[in-house]
Amino acid sequence: MSDVYEIGTQPPLGTVPKEMYAQVIRQSRFGEPNKAFAIEKIPVPTIKPDEVLVWVMAAGINYNNVWAGLGSPVDVIKARQKEGSDDSGFHIGGSDASGIVYAVGSEVKNLKVGDEVVIHCGSWNAKCPSVLAGVDPMYSPSFRIWGYETSWGSFAQMTRVQAHQCLPRPKHLTWEESAAYMLVGATAYRMLMGWAPNQVKKGDVVLVWGGAGGLGCQAIQIVRAKGGIPVAVISGQEKHDFCVKLGAKGTINRKNFKHWGMMPHWKDDAAYGEWAKGARAFGAAIWDVVGERKSPQIVFEHPGEDTVPTSIFVCDTGGMVVICAGTTGFNAVADLRYLWMRQKRFQGSHFANDEQSKALNDMVLAGEVDPCLSQTGSFADIPAFHQAMYENRHPHGNMACLVGAPRPGMGRS
Repeated sequence: MSDVYEIGTQPPLGTVPKEMYAQVIRQSRFGEPNKAFAIEKIPVPTIKPDEVLVWVMAAGINYNNVWAGLGSPVDVIKARQKEGSDDSGFHIGGSDASGIVYAVGSEVKNLKVGDEVVIHCGSWNAKCPSVLAGVDPMYSPSFRIWGYETSWGSFAQMTRVQAHQCLPRPKHLTWEESAAYMLVGATAYRMLMGWAPNQVKKGDVVLVWGGAGGLGCQAIQIVRAKGGIPVAVISGQEKHDFCVKLGAKGTINRKNFKHWGMMPHWKDDAAYGEWAKGARAFGAAIWDVVGERKSPQIVFEHPGEDTVPTSIFVCDTGGMVVICAGTTGFNAVADLRYLWMRQKRFQGSHFANDEQSKALNDMVLAGEVDPCLSQTGSFADIPAFHQAMYENRHPHGNMACLVGAPRPGMGRS
């Protein structure tokens, strides 16, 4: 048995080398992604009884490991050392992957060596009292995002994951396509289907911020498949056709409006009136796309600070603004009158549980949701792809990098 296999060279099925190559982040390199990552040869991790070892064929790229490389807003290495969960002194990121099971723990019954899987990034302690009591594991104090809040993610030849994170890989997709959708897709699914009674129903208008982005492209398809009417917000007209092909009724270019940012104080009549004028014009643009005066039952939010006031304003009576991030900032201001008088819901959402991840994966297996892979790179490209994301130069849709797969286009059957 070889101690280590070169990138793109796969060991015999079930053969676990002693060492592996990984794109590693260390505290001494914290900074922009093109400097934070470096390829290192490190020991292959051992697995616990409820875990599996997966040979990674391809890995998806997400913004969370831009943060990991920066060491901000959280030093993930220091955080794990403080809680005593990992004293390795480094971070291997990557929260999306496709691959092949190479070893299974003694308690694992539903997976075997040779299974082709995709991996969702929700991990938790199965023995946590709240999990044992049947509470959604997403609420467990032990919940962590694999490949960000935990190490040993997909930017390595082998990754260690809890068995419940593994789902059947769609065989009609390539390895890189299979690695591109789970984090954003399952996040979008929970946002749209996880908050009863505010779930997408036939005929519901759903406003999707960032329709051409990784989250938005998944949300548009989920809404379409559930019979809703997705309206996509975009930053340039060149993204219109992409969103419409996915199923959007139409698009709204946010650059046609100027009222973005934190809402003026309600006592400042002139400034508030000017802001409200912009918000009303934006709401009218939604009606123009829909073809009738029908406001969104669900607003799919993630920009945060710049857009939340408008999202709450345009959301229909009894509807929901659901948010999973704050890409423009975290200090969101709300006019509470619209929440209580119109009985609107402002709901936070974070990734997904096993059932929701499986539901999203079933939609991909059925061909109802496409990964929207727009760019594929090599293992060496992982830092550059994160740098492009950091600088907002990445293309629409999702990106992935090959790890074990020797070339693009493989894996489809």
